[in-house]
Amino acid sequence: MDNVFHKIDGFILEKISEGRLPGLSLAVVKDGEVVYSRGYGFRDVSGAVPADEDTLYGIASITKSFTALAVMQLAEAGKLSLSDPVSNYIEPVPEAFSDVTIHHLLTHSSGIPALGYAEAYIRGLAGLDDGWLPVTDPRDVLTFMVDAEDWREGSPGEKFFYLNEGYVALGMVVESVSGLRYEDYVRRYILEPLEMSRTYFSREEVERDGGLAKPYIVDESGNFIEKAFPYGIYADGGLISNVVDLAKYLTMYLGGGMYKGRRIVGSGMLEAMEEPYIRLPYEVIGGEAYGYGWRITPNFYGHKLVGHSGSVLVHTGYVGYIRDEGVAVAVLANGAGYPLSFIGEYVLALLIGEDPTKLPYIWKDRVLKGLEGEYQLYRGTVKARVVKRGSILYLVMKEAGRDVETPLFPIVLGEERSVFKTISNWREYNVEFRSRDGMVEFLYERYKFRRL
Repeated sequence: MDNVFHKIDGFILEKISEGRLPGLSLAVVKDGEVVYSRGYGFRDVSGAVPADEDTLYGIASITKSFTALAVMQLAEAGKLSLSDPVSNYIEPVPEAFSDVTIHHLLTHSSGIPALGYAEAYIRGLAGLDDGWLPVTDPRDVLTFMVDAEDWREGSPGEKFFYLNEGYVALGMVVESVSGLRYEDYVRRYILEPLEMSRTYFSREEVERDGGLAKPYIVDESGNFIEKAFPYGIYADGGLISNVVDLAKYLTMYLGGGMYKGRRIVGSGMLEAMEEPYIRLPYEVIGGEAYGYGWRITPNFYGHKLVGHSGSVLVHTGYVGYIRDEGVAVAVLANGAGYPLSFIGEYVLALLIGEDPTKLPYIWKDRVLKGLEGEYQLYRGTVKARVVKRGSILYLVMKEAGRDVETPLFPIVLGEERSVFKTISNWREYNVEFRSRDGMVEFLYERYKFRRL
C-alpha cells in the first residue's frame, strides 16, 4: 500500500500546483478503517499554516447526501412517502413545485432548471458580481422562487436539472415532518450517532473550534485572495466538516447503514439512494446518473461508484465510495482549481488495483498538455502558441500586432494523431496534430506548423 500512497501524494501535489489550490486534505477508507489521511499545502497561506486531516472546510453540495439520508430515515419510519407531493409539507408552496414530489426533488428532476440563488448569494458575498441576493432563511429562497413556474422545462421526472432550491425545500420537509430544525435533526440522527463531533452548521460552532481553512479565490495573476465564507447556505450545501469525520460517514455507507453496531438507516434505504434514477445530460466515464443525493457511476472499472462533489467557490470537496470493494475517499480544499472529483476517482482507482491513467480525463489532459508549446512555419516565417486552459486548447497568433486566440474543440484525441474543430471568419476548419519521434506538428488552414 505504501507505493499506492506514494502515487497519491505525487498526483495530488502535481494537481494542486497546476490548479493553484491553497490547501487540500485527504482521507482514505478501506474495510472500515482510515488507512491514510493527511493534508497538503496550507489552510492559511499568509501565515504558512499547513493543512492537515483535521482541517475544517465547507463541504458544500456533499451536504445534499445528508439531506437525502434524513429524508430516507423519515420515510423508513413511515413519516412520509417519497411519492408525496412537496405541497403536503410546505406552506405556501411555490407554484413551480405544485406538482413536484419528494422523489423529484431528491433526483433533481422537478423540471425546473437551476435558478442560481446559491451562486448569486456566494458570489455576492465574495464581491465577485454586481448582483446581491442576501437570503438568510430558507423561506427567502421560496419567496425568491415566486415566478419560477415560467422557468419550467418539461414535466417532473423527464429531465435532470441540478436544483439547489429543491434541496432547500427538502430541508423544510425534514423540519415539517420531524418537528425539529433541519440542523438539529441532522445533528441528532446523523452526526451524533456517527461520532462526527467536528461537523458543524454555524459560524459560532466553527469559530469555537478554530480549525477552519481560510477561504480563497485565485485572481488572474495567480494570487490567493481571501474572501468571506458563505455561512447560511442550508440543506443544499451548509455543512462544515473535515475528512476524518467524513470518513466515518462513508464507513456507514460501506457498512450498509451500520456504524459501530448502531443502525443509522436500513440497508434497503441505502440501496434506494444508490439507484440510478435519472441519466445525467453530461458524461465523463459513461452512464452517469443521479440517485438520492448521490451521483451514480454504474461502471467504474466494472464497479458501481457512488459519489458527490461540492463547491461554495472558496471551498470545494468530493466524497466517493465503492461498496463491493470496501473503499472510500474524502477530499476537501480551500479553493477551486483542479476538480476534486478527479482526484478522488484517481485515488479510488488505485485502491481497487486499477490503472488511473486510463480514466478519460487523465489521459485526455495528458494528450492536450503534450500539444502545448511554441510553433512556427517553415524557417520561422510565422509563429504561434498552443496553450491549454481547462479542457480546451487555444491557438494564439499575432494579427496586426495583437494576440488573437482561437479555441480548438477536440474531435479525435490520440497519442499520435489528434483532430480539433475550430471556426474563423465563419469558416469551419479541422486542425490536425501529429506526433512522431518526439516531433509535434499541426495542419491549420493552409499552414503547417512545427513545434520548436
